Amino acid sequence: MASTHRAPIEEHPDLMELRARHDRAAVTPRAQMIEALALITGLFLAASPWIVGFNGFTTLAVTNLIAGLAYMLLLGGLGSSYERTHSMAWAAAVIGIWTCVAPWVVAGDVAHTRSITSNLITGAVATLLALAAASAARDRTDTPRGSRMGRRSPMAGDR
Repeated sequence: MASTHRAPIEEHPDLMELRARHDRAAVTPRAQMIEALALITGLFLAASPWIVGFNGFTTLAVTNLIAGLAYMLLLGGLGSSYERTHSMAWAAAVIGIWTCVAPWVVAGDVAHTRSITSNLITGAVATLLALAAASAARDRTDTPRGSRMGRRSPMAGDR
């Protein structure tokens, strides 16, 4: 009985090519700009109750603080670990949408002009940045014609 040596999955040519493509995507000016703007947006969202002046609305202040920190964590890692975090952009888009509707959803009478305006603008910017991050990830991970990806790998017959 002949034994065959199988290389670890980390050394598979298709996986190595995909990782290299993710690394190239993370260093583009577009990805760096999206990451920087997302960090600023998340920071502003977290601090907005104190910056804009609606910190008396405790439920909305806590909601914005948590949403801003989560947003920064989701999109802030694009540069350092693009291959693992680019799919989290969709969750960041949900946070942006949540930010837009939060003044009407959270408990208490928090829907006032300052809180609504701040949350709508910040939520719209956050959603657009998250969609841009998702688009950048999709653009960079689509398989070009003639690529090795999509072809039957030499290891596929070993199963």
